[in-house]
Amino acid sequence: MKIAIGSDAFGFKLKEVLKQHVQASGHAVVDVTEGEHVDFIESSQRVAQVVVANEADRGIVIDAYGSGSFMVASKYKHIVCAQIGDEHSAKMTREHNNTTVITLGAAITGEQLALSIIDAFLNADYAGGRHQIRVDMLNKLC
Repeated sequence: MKIAIGSDAFGFKLKEVLKQHVQASGHAVVDVTEGEHVDFIESSQRVAQVVVANEADRGIVIDAYGSGSFMVASKYKHIVCAQIGDEHSAKMTREHNNTTVITLGAAITGEQLALSIIDAFLNADYAGGRHQIRVDMLNKLC
């Protein structure tokens, strides 16, 4: 699986840790903010655009609190984004909502929790079935 990842300046350190972890787990990584310190709006746009263009299967964006990046990524058609703070939510939003992008807050999510969240998100598969109705409704909003 190919994962797009990006961060603003505040989330840069956590992004680097997560990027190494994702690569060590056998996934390819597209770092859209490699060596750059950009605003959360720009990093979120870059991740969303890569996922929409099918250049990555899923995306991860890190800023201070996750909220700003969530707001930006949610504006894109065919992106279902979730702001995540725990492993169970990461798993369930992927399984039930076909979430393709998650956002994390580096100021509120510790490194170990962030690693567990990423594992839950990447290891979960979309369940489809009755959940597709909601996913279709979400995609019609943009």
